Amino acid sequence: MKSTWHLGKIVSSFIFLILISGFKPAPHIKNIQNFTLLNVDGKLVSLTDYPNAKGFIIVFTCNHCPFAKLYPERLNKLNKKYKPLGVPLLAVSSTDTMVYDEDTYLLMQEKSTNEHFNFPYLYDGHQKVAKHFKADKTPHAFVIWKVNNQWVIKYEGAIDDNGAEEDKVTQAYVALAVDQLLEGKTIKIKSTKSVGCQIHFRK
Repeated sequence: MKSTWHLGKIVSSFIFLILISGFKPAPHIKNIQNFTLLNVDGKLVSLTDYPNAKGFIIVFTCNHCPFAKLYPERLNKLNKKYKPLGVPLLAVSSTDTMVYDEDTYLLMQEKSTNEHFNFPYLYDGHQKVAKHFKADKTPHAFVIWKVNNQWVIKYEGAIDDNGAEEDKVTQAYVALAVDQLLEGKTIKIKSTKSVGCQIHFRK
C-alpha cells in the first residue's frame, strides 16, 4: 500500500508540473486535405500546384496583429531558404474582416507589395482552412510533410522563441523541424505554444 501511495503521489506531482509549465503535447497525426485559396496576385493557389513539394510551411498570420507584424522578413527568409529544397512557405490570413478591417483582401495586397513578400499570401475568407488546421493564433505555424501521398502535420506552434528580437532567437522551431525532416531525422520539438493574437471565428 505504501509503495502504491508513493507512486500515485509521484504521478500526481508530474501531472501538476506539466500543467503549470504550459507544456503542450505533440499534435495528433492529422492528414491535411488539399485546399485552394485566392492569392494577393489574384490567382488561386493549391497544394497541388507544387507537385514536387516534399512539404510545406503554412503560417496563419494577418495584417493587424502586432506580433504578426514582427515576422514578415523572417517568413521571407524561410521561403528563400526552403522553397528551393522543396518546402515552400504559404501564408494564410483567416481573420474576420468584419472585426478587423485592416485584414481585408485589398490591404493584404498592399502589405504584400510594401513588405516585398516572396511567398503567397492567401485569403481564407470563409475561415475553412484555419478551422481545418485548428489554427488559433496569428502567427501560428505548421510544417506539413508528404507521407504515403498524404499531407501530415509534423510540427505546429510558434515560428521561433523570440518574436521581439530576431537576433536573440535560440530555438528556430520551424527551421529546425524542416531541417530534421529533410535529413530524415525525427523532429525533436513537435509542438510549441503559438503566441500572438487570437483568431476570431465567426459563428
